[in-house]
Amino acid sequence: MPINILMPALSPTMEKGNLARWLKKEGDKVKAGDILAEIETDKATMEYEAIDEGVIAKILVPEGTADIAVNQPIAVLAAEGEDMKAAAGAAGSGSAVAHAQASAATSAAAASAVAPPTPIAVKAAPIAAAVVNGHAGRVFASPLARRVAKDAGIALSRVAGTGPHGRITARDVEAAKSSGTARPPILAAVGAAPIPAAARQVSGPVPAPAPSDDKIRALFEPGSYEVVPHDNMRRIIAQRLVLAKQTIPHFYLTVSCTIDKLLSAREDINVTAPNGADGKPAWKLSVNDFVIKALAMALARVPDANVTWTETGMLRHRHADIGVAVAIPGGLITPVIRKAETKSLTAISREMKDYAARARARKLRPEEYQGGSSAISNLGMYGIEEFAAVINPPHATILAVGAGEQRAVVRDGKLAVATQMKVTLSTDHRAVDGALGAELIGAFKTYIESPTAMLV
Repeated sequence: MPINILMPALSPTMEKGNLARWLKKEGDKVKAGDILAEIETDKATMEYEAIDEGVIAKILVPEGTADIAVNQPIAVLAAEGEDMKAAAGAAGSGSAVAHAQASAATSAAAASAVAPPTPIAVKAAPIAAAVVNGHAGRVFASPLARRVAKDAGIALSRVAGTGPHGRITARDVEAAKSSGTARPPILAAVGAAPIPAAARQVSGPVPAPAPSDDKIRALFEPGSYEVVPHDNMRRIIAQRLVLAKQTIPHFYLTVSCTIDKLLSAREDINVTAPNGADGKPAWKLSVNDFVIKALAMALARVPDANVTWTETGMLRHRHADIGVAVAIPGGLITPVIRKAETKSLTAISREMKDYAARARARKLRPEEYQGGSSAISNLGMYGIEEFAAVINPPHATILAVGAGEQRAVVRDGKLAVATQMKVTLSTDHRAVDGALGAELIGAFKTYIESPTAMLV
């Protein structure tokens, strides 16, 4: 029986993707783990690995094709020994089901956009789950598991996955079949659409709809503008920012930090850097490296602020995983420095340089930019004195960093000059109250003004 190879969901926000390049051609043998193609997502260009073994019978979507919906068939895989022509001829047999799944998956993705993104397996191909016991979500399963479940009449939404990041394997389906635990899902209503997450979490007046494109364009003289279509990244950024502001009650705390000691320590550390094999200094610390370390240590000192809000309970994180916003063409991405409180400044610097370079080349893996317990957005290098950033779910806080500037200050009753940097902490009031937020930003100020404390 031929297997449809579907457009995968390679990130939690992905609804469509571009097929950049095929690495296999029709007639090529494929085994599990082989790289089939390169897929451009809303965040990066990623490799798509095969799950099943067989022979590429037909390529349905040529390379270079853009805006392919998740779960749309892109190729057909024939089993070993199966007639290639027959498999290729059956290419469209599953298209209707696949397109229906893609439509449902798009709805589910929109419904779950406000939920914390969780790491997913690159190999996983998602299918849409119905509203099970009042909960809407997406099930990640291998193509073989889906086929076995379909033949056995088993609801995948009732099967516990043991594969990477909870992916359901064929073995899981067989186990559920033997135990009889995979009962049909309980639907909220016959034919009912998934309940949007925003509708479940937010009460009160419904905001007025935004004006239509036609109404906006009518405000401007025809021919006075050009229409630049949104790409996937810009669409996803817009959706997540709107949902963040609608569903997260933000409040803001601003302090000025004196960074003269930090600048002096940075210069001393950089001067002592030995030359590497290429003849260049082994490290060159930036102010941002100190900011990452200081926020991580502040979160470790104030663990009640190192949290994520969920409807059932607070997630208190054991480590400070710090996301750092990196501007890339068309938008931004936030790679995460894991366990930053445990790492040296030089290690943070090396890791951040690597992430930034690969982010701009759109080569980051999902596990490198998903999750995190807080984030930093630094616009100081652009001369911005002060701003407030929008919280990026699942974080409860984000620190906006302004430029360091020499300013007049009063010390011991006398005027003096100091280099100061304003930082603003945006906080999710559901998770972190005012006093706790003040304690966190106060701890950050202590570390950033006394950088030697970060070296102990």
